[in-house]
Amino acid sequence: LGLSFLSGFFHMKSRSYRISKSHQELLIPPTPCRARTNVMFLKTHKTASSTVLNIMFRFAERYNLTVALPADQLFHLGYPRTFVAHFVEGFETIGQNYNIMCNHLRFNPLEVKKVMAANTFYFSILRNPIPLLESSYIYYKDYVPAFRSSKDVNEFLESPTKYYHPADYRKNIYARNIMWFDFGYDNNAEDDTNYTQAVLEEIEQNFHLILIADYFDESMILLKHTLCWDLDDVIYFKLNSRSQDTVQTLTPESEEQIKAWCSLDWKLYLHFNQSFWRRIEETIGLEVLQKEVDHLRTRQKELMETCLSEQEAVRKDHIRNKALLPFQSGAANILGYNLKQGLDNTTLRACQKMVIPELQYTSYLYAVQHPHKKRKDVGLPLLWTNLQE
Repeated sequence: LGLSFLSGFFHMKSRSYRISKSHQELLIPPTPCRARTNVMFLKTHKTASSTVLNIMFRFAERYNLTVALPADQLFHLGYPRTFVAHFVEGFETIGQNYNIMCNHLRFNPLEVKKVMAANTFYFSILRNPIPLLESSYIYYKDYVPAFRSSKDVNEFLESPTKYYHPADYRKNIYARNIMWFDFGYDNNAEDDTNYTQAVLEEIEQNFHLILIADYFDESMILLKHTLCWDLDDVIYFKLNSRSQDTVQTLTPESEEQIKAWCSLDWKLYLHFNQSFWRRIEETIGLEVLQKEVDHLRTRQKELMETCLSEQEAVRKDHIRNKALLPFQSGAANILGYNLKQGLDNTTLRACQKMVIPELQYTSYLYAVQHPHKKRKDVGLPLLWTNLQE
């Protein structure tokens, strides 16, 4: 009984307590909450979602959870095709017994529910479409026909329809309303008030929480509270970011054009940016939020001092261990990290998990969960040559 009590204690955290007054003040025991371990994260594009994926993978390992990983050699769950359950490795045998889903997919609620438990918590993240489109332009420059044939992002935005052809929609999805597309909707749909309102309401029904990348630390605190996780469950080093010298400055005209060209994404962002702050005010409060954000940043700084030799991300050609080299795309210089020398094994493993890029982490978890399958090939040296390491 004592062991059972202790086990429960370590998996529950207090939220608040109530004071009841009669002849004397009585302290009523805190209402416990249990950490949510069935979680689906819709990983949207260019929204700091790679950092969230790293958080999800580390949480899964900490609690020995099963992750719904892409089948065979793929690193995404069928994207840009609409998700179906058999895109998940082992679905035919494992069935509805996955705890975590967080790799890229195009959302399809009925098929996702075949994979995830009935009590799964659904969340996603959005980003202001103005910096998002500029980021997409640089990252997908060589892949997207609409971007490839224009000189720079401002030239593209001067006349998007000159470069963008809906017939190439599978490759051009990154050039218009990409978040709308990721949520499973037509990114070329007409911006009709009744239609957009219906979609926003449907997203609210499908997702318990929508975070905002522009307020990432605040988002992590809200996520921590909502899922009843610990601070170290949401601590992070920024992943898949790019060097500042690859950022193109948008003209004021271009910024306004994005609001019109990506009007579906713009409405999506405005709507959930409002609900995000409303949720914070209703559950945490701005004063507590700021204190916890400060705490998160202090903890993050401690870990950077412990783990990193440069205390910051470095350019791709400065990454010493090629096993930690992030995937490079377009004109972006995707940054990575160098770890300190001489770390003890436990600290080294914890630091490695915080900086390992998305593809390498997916490949590693796949090898852990499906040891009899061929490991996903990243085309880079392995960080760990065997699973015991």
